[in-house]
Amino acid sequence: MLTGGQLKKAVLNVVDGDPPTRTLPFMYNPAELSTSKSANWNRPQQKGASSAGKPQFTGAGPQTVQMEIWFDAWDAADADVTKSVKTLFEWTKPTPTSIKKKLPRPPVLGFEWGSNQILADLKFFLKTVNAKYVLFKPDGTPVRASATLSFEEVPEDQPRQNPSSGARASRRSHVLDAGDSLHAVAYREYGDATLWRGVAAFNAIDDPLRVAAGTRILVPTADEARRLAAGEG
Repeated sequence: MLTGGQLKKAVLNVVDGDPPTRTLPFMYNPAELSTSKSANWNRPQQKGASSAGKPQFTGAGPQTVQMEIWFDAWDAADADVTKSVKTLFEWTKPTPTSIKKKLPRPPVLGFEWGSNQILADLKFFLKTVNAKYVLFKPDGTPVRASATLSFEEVPEDQPRQNPSSGARASRRSHVLDAGDSLHAVAYREYGDATLWRGVAAFNAIDDPLRVAAGTRILVPTADEARRLAAGEG
């Protein structure tokens, strides 16, 4: 059993973006953290082959994190957990500056918890928030709430290509899985689902809702996707 030492509070911090609230300390540290990451493989079909084709690596999916946190303000002078819960919901929305730049994206968050290094190098978007108010004062003020949070890793910016390396044939590609979409590809690649239009234009896709599973698409750079999404060619 661990003894001694001062209790370190876990906290979420905004590391990129300008939402109204930039930090949120936890009243109670998470009891557990769950994290996962997947690799995407494609196994091409070979007509007449006696065995399955060799799998081809098509990229890694973003790391995801899930945790449940609690807010309890029963003993606080201004007892109310509404602001803390509203902050979480606010962090799922595009930031004011990103909207002005016409590149809407939510704030990028970091997780800190004393010497805990599990998520120390990870930056992520807050993907889902499920909040439940469980205790109220006689006047209806909520003083205790739980929130189940799901985070998704922010993709790292790809290095810019020089003019000699910009040929379409040299681009990374992605094979759409069943249930996959251009919106999902854009979010994984750029952290901005609205750039699906740039991905569609780069691949000459007229109807993104009718792209079949197994279709291989080329992934443009973030700058190219933004230009194409804006109709700049």
